[in-house]
Order: sequence, then structure tokens, then C-alpha cells
Amino acid sequence: MSEPITLNVGGKLYTTSLLTLTRFPNSMLGAMFSGKIPTKKDSQGNCFIDRDGKIFRYILNFLRTSHLDLPEDFQEMGLLRREVDFYQIQPLIEALQEKEVELSKAEKNAMLNITLDQKTQTVHFTVREAPQIYSLSSSNMEVFSAHIFSTSCLFLKLLGSKLYYCFNGNLSSISSYLQDPNHLTLDWVASVEGLPEEEYTKQNLKRLWVVPDNKQINSFQVFVEEVLKIAMSDGFCIDSSHPHTSDFMNNKIIRLIRYK
Repeated sequence: MSEPITLNVGGKLYTTSLLTLTRFPNSMLGAMFSGKIPTKKDSQGNCFIDRDGKIFRYILNFLRTSHLDLPEDFQEMGLLRREVDFYQIQPLIEALQEKEVELSKAEKNAMLNITLDQKTQTVHFTVREAPQIYSLSSSNMEVFSAHIFSTSCLFLKLLGSKLYYCFNGNLSSISSYLQDPNHLTLDWVASVEGLPEEEYTKQNLKRLWVVPDNKQINSFQVFVEEVLKIAMSDGFCIDSSHPHTSDFMNNKIIRLIRYK
């Protein structure tokens, strides 16, 4: 065992070992305590991390035991998900996803309804042809919107762990956009050939990706396929009575149900 280290996480003190903190070198903690990222100190000389101190106990225990142990009445799954995303401990991310699937399957009957909308929008942008020469160009872009409602808030959290926005060169989970536990609205665009990467940021255009498959969603067909895959793995099935077959085949409405 290495020498003990005391951490101040959001005002709460924890004592552990350097070996435990660096167990996963590619994680945020691994980078901090291997010297790749500088650490801050509090007034007592303890390493300081400005994150939620209460939730850190579950993260530290996972580093010690490789098990994500949560109390039966645990009510802070959203906060835990954000903290896990910060620390970037990949096995813990996977363990949390498995835990959410387990909790979701423990829920009673549930309904999932998704209404889809698509339109074409013209975007204008400049193209640099030479150091001092620019030309104005335009292109048509497919713009997608999905309004999602589910009586299972755990399923929406599961969906949020699989779908990510790509914006300004970074991927961010759609979970951060989940303001209502039962409703989620997604807005994204398809990639446009010839549109410079920086234009997506300038024009506030988000794209949608499936993680960890690293697949971009450029059409409603792909979106529907991915949502069905996630939903059916969570016990949902297609509601044969609604919507009308033509609406479903035209990717306008998706309704799934789960019986327990």
C-alpha cells in the first residue's frame, strides 16, 4: 500500500492511497495524481477537488472494489451521472449504465412516445479560397427535431447516456438537457458536405452521435433504429394499436410500451 492521501472534495475529507486514485490512468483522477494535471491544495495542504463531496464516496468505493454499490433508496442518479462523467472512469461509466438499465427494468408498466419533425434549411457560409480571397456559398441542410415523452424517467436517463450532441468540437451527453424527468426535446442537424467545421459553431448547429458506437445520426431512419435498439433492450415493444402504420413507417410518430 502506498502512503495515505487526504482529499478535500467539495469540503468533505476522504483518505485513500495513491494506488487507488491512479488505478485507472486514463481517468481524471489518474491524470491528476500522476502529475499530468496540476492539483490544488486547501489551507491544510490537502488535495482539493471542487466537486460534490457526498457523491464522491461512491466513486472512491468503486476504485477500491470495482463495484458500484448504491443504497436502495438512492435518489440522486442524475447528480451521480454528472460526477461520473467528470471523473471519466470508463469501467464506472459502464457500471452506472448497467445499474440504470437494472433500475429501469424494475419499474412497472411504461409508455414511450416520440414525435418527429424534419425540415430543410438553407445555410450561408464563407469559403476561404486563398489567404485574402473569400467567397460566399450556401447549401441546404436537414434539420431534425424529436419530442420525447416517457412515463419512465429512468429510460430517458438511459437514452441520455447513449446519445450525445457534437458542438464546438466536443461531445456532451443529452442528459444535461433533460430539464423535465419525463420530457426531452432534441434538435440537431445533418452534416453538410463542404460546410467548414467552424461554421457549425458559428451558426449554433448541433449534430447528434451515438456513443460508444461513435456513429453520427444523419437521418431519421438512423435515429429511429438507434432509439428502437435502446428501447427494446430496456423491455419496450412497439404498440400495435398506435400510431397508424403510415405514420410509423414515415418516421412521424413512434410509440412503444412496456408491460411488467
